[in-house]
Amino acid sequence: MASAPPVSAAKQYRPNRFVSLPAELNPDAYDASPEKRRAEAERLAIRSRLKRQYLLQLNNPSPPAVIENPALIRWAHAKSQNVYPTFRPTPKTSVLGVAYALGPLLFWMFVLKADRDYKEKSIQEGKYKRPLSVFF
Repeated sequence: MASAPPVSAAKQYRPNRFVSLPAELNPDAYDASPEKRRAEAERLAIRSRLKRQYLLQLNNPSPPAVIENPALIRWAHAKSQNVYPTFRPTPKTSVLGVAYALGPLLFWMFVLKADRDYKEKSIQEGKYKRPLSVFF
């Protein structure tokens, strides 16, 4: 009796709600519908027309003073105007901001206060002799 060939890992894989489907096994990545392929072809044609127009302007023997590249303009605007594109104020970032702002201040306040209290206690017990200081 001949046994059946082993089933491939791709056929055994079943997506669940905790793990997303890998791109290699996603049918949308390789099984494009005609509408999707047509839309991709249209986008490619638009990109190629824009690229050709830009290259014609760039290689023109008598070029204009400024060649405007819309993608470059969008990039410069996003870089200068949208300073924090991925930051969202959440409770976690608020707590971290307060911790980073007030944490070092409170730490040094505690250290200096503890040192002052220790010196004051030592002075009162007579175990610490204060050095002569003109400025402090």
